Amino acid sequence: MSSFGEITSAKGDIAGAGQRPSAPSPAPEAERRAAIRLAAGLALLALAWVGAYLALRPLADILTYDLLRLSGDSHLGSAVNFFLYDTPKILLLLTAVVFLVGIVRTFFPAERARRALGGRREGIGNVAAAGLGVVTPFCSCSAVPLFIGFVEAGVPLGVTFSFLVAAPMVNEVAVVLLFGLFGWGTALLYVALGLGIAIVSGWVIGRLRMERHVEDFVYEMMVGQLDSEGRLSWVDRVGRARQAVREIVGRVWPFVVVGIAVGAGIHGYVPEDFLADVMGKGAWWSVPAAVALGVPMYSNAAGIIPVVEALMDKGAALGTALAFMMSVIALSLPEMIILRRVLKWRLIAVFIGVVAAGIVFVGYVFNLVL
Repeated sequence: MSSFGEITSAKGDIAGAGQRPSAPSPAPEAERRAAIRLAAGLALLALAWVGAYLALRPLADILTYDLLRLSGDSHLGSAVNFFLYDTPKILLLLTAVVFLVGIVRTFFPAERARRALGGRREGIGNVAAAGLGVVTPFCSCSAVPLFIGFVEAGVPLGVTFSFLVAAPMVNEVAVVLLFGLFGWGTALLYVALGLGIAIVSGWVIGRLRMERHVEDFVYEMMVGQLDSEGRLSWVDRVGRARQAVREIVGRVWPFVVVGIAVGAGIHGYVPEDFLADVMGKGAWWSVPAAVALGVPMYSNAAGIIPVVEALMDKGAALGTALAFMMSVIALSLPEMIILRRVLKWRLIAVFIGVVAAGIVFVGYVFNLVL
């Protein structure tokens, strides 16, 4: 005879077999619908972006030559056409790149970079730091907390400097804009040589043993996590990317417009022979002169690359123009002033000298290869 429990269990099984499967819970269904809407919206935005990008050249020509009735052979017509075409082109590229990298960066918070570099030896650490510098958030305002956090985590001074050099120099804006203007060969060579500068510069500074030229309070200060990211949904990641677009593009677009305006003036009015003589391959002194000119200036990749494009259109050598760009990006005066809060002047001077020497080398390499 079966027990009462067995009978009850059998009845439950029979009853369960006749029941329909339960409907999915509301929360997963809502998340699935949100993900579908997000994917559809991003696809539409991508199509709109491609259409706008392809329409830039004919629209710029119509505005310049048909509506404004400017001649393509005139200085003014050439400058206006350059400005009307390059301004939306670079802003579109900048928006797309910042959005995509904003998503990527949600997987690489600065705290994760700090933990990854903590305890690393020089050499391997310099390579790892330079690589992380490319994909982690960095700007002049974050230089001090990043530097303090790395030192507190036990990262050697030279490894820290490899990160500080690579982060602003080999950034996504410069790489994509160089690709858009000059092709993959130039962009990849820029990345390789930029990372080389960061690795070698950090290694040299590490060999000089200049820890005593870091302000004393840095070694005494204990900082918490620079940032921490939990597990984010794709909706959250896209939201972070949109926020990055608003903040970064909103901050740099005036530099873009000013840079393109300067580039347009150079493109339309500066004689080709003049720049070919001053910044061409034949002038051996042009590369160090371009670096010396770029160090005290302040701009960013989005603002300076249009100037580089215009310089090259007028006969400047690519290596000389890129050396100027790299010195402006990697050795900007505001960044040096901010770093003075944690570094003494002698270490800042060594940092500028080592990085500038590396940039001069890159300029000569570009002029010889391309």
